[in-house]
Amino acid sequence: MEHINHTTLLIGMKDKNITLNQAVQHNTHIEVIATLDYHPPKCKHCKGKQIKYDFQKPSKIPFIEIAGFPSLIRLKKRRFQCKSCRKVTVSETTLVKKNCQISEIVRQKIAQLLLNREALTHIASKLAISTSTVYRKLRQFQFQEDYTTLPEMLSWDEFSYQKGKLAFIAQDFNTKKIITILDDRRQTTIRNHFFKYSKEARNKVKVVTVDMSGSYIPLIKTLFPNAKVVLDRFHIVQHMSRTLNQTRIKIMKQFDDKSLEYRALKYYWKLILKDSRKLSLKAFYSRTFRETLTPRECLKKIFTLVPELKDYYDLYQLLLFHLQEKNAGQFWGLIQDTLPHLNRTFKTALNTFIRYQDYITNAIEMPYSNAKLESTNKLIKDIKRNAFGYRNFDNFKKRIYLALNIAKEKTTFVSSRA
Repeated sequence: MEHINHTTLLIGMKDKNITLNQAVQHNTHIEVIATLDYHPPKCKHCKGKQIKYDFQKPSKIPFIEIAGFPSLIRLKKRRFQCKSCRKVTVSETTLVKKNCQISEIVRQKIAQLLLNREALTHIASKLAISTSTVYRKLRQFQFQEDYTTLPEMLSWDEFSYQKGKLAFIAQDFNTKKIITILDDRRQTTIRNHFFKYSKEARNKVKVVTVDMSGSYIPLIKTLFPNAKVVLDRFHIVQHMSRTLNQTRIKIMKQFDDKSLEYRALKYYWKLILKDSRKLSLKAFYSRTFRETLTPRECLKKIFTLVPELKDYYDLYQLLLFHLQEKNAGQFWGLIQDTLPHLNRTFKTALNTFIRYQDYITNAIEMPYSNAKLESTNKLIKDIKRNAFGYRNFDNFKKRIYLALNIAKEKTTFVSSRA
């Protein structure tokens, strides 16, 4: 805790040699007129004695907000002249670096705002400085990757960087720390990056969670020989729901578009794809059936009209149940029993499951998924949307690291008690 006894300290000026002479309130900003003066030191060139000479032309120094207004300091700096070599020097201050016009406290504020998911133009507008100044501060940040260790549990995924371009991201499952971001997701790029780690570090990786992209699995086996591949459960459920939805559409198109069967399958597709255990008990008025029904009663009427869909719906619900209840044996047994009797769409989907049987079994039995990495991707999308996109991938990468990898200190305010 530090006691603040002076106005200069209150607004962030810690240089005791600065004297505030006047403050002027304009319509758009506050202008502070100040002088910098102190006892002359020895000459930097010949170590001779210096005397006070005159004041330099006032410098315009952008400062942080004062009372909600952008502020500007007009600082007059004392000049000194050496008696021996006759050279003139200018007084220096911690408020602003030599040959610079932006105050250090504004630079610190830029670094602080870069930790948030704000656009660079918004930061520049908030501090009343140019966007180029914010870019220069961003480029000063350097992030060095540690190629000596890897976490035991990794999550892999990709996110959209530009239209038609996908970037690769790897994250620590436990700490949610971003391990690396690569500008593309080609196998060569990923392989070359992870081969920078030693074989001992790669052998320590025990689990890697991925989506159902088949290109990652052979690569994971090559890079991390001791790791188990776990497919994300969300993508497994998504694969099943899309298969049921395609089946619903095919059956629906067999009917006339004005028939009751067509309208029932078209308007209540969400009820068909929803988990039966999460159906609401609240009744609603169905304009299709022209009566008040609960969701379960509505589904019963649909399956009475279209009994062909009932078997596929029951299969989908049973697979969903075994997946959520972690019954791996019943899950695969159900697939093997029903596979010969299904349509082509379901056969294709379930054959894909059989091809990835070991990895889906890991997803059912182990408590790992890509959920944490998907939430990170959502934050990355926020950063990109707030900035209306990034042309420079390095700047985008630095913003992600600043916003997500650096722990922010939280300020706890103590509320008053009655």
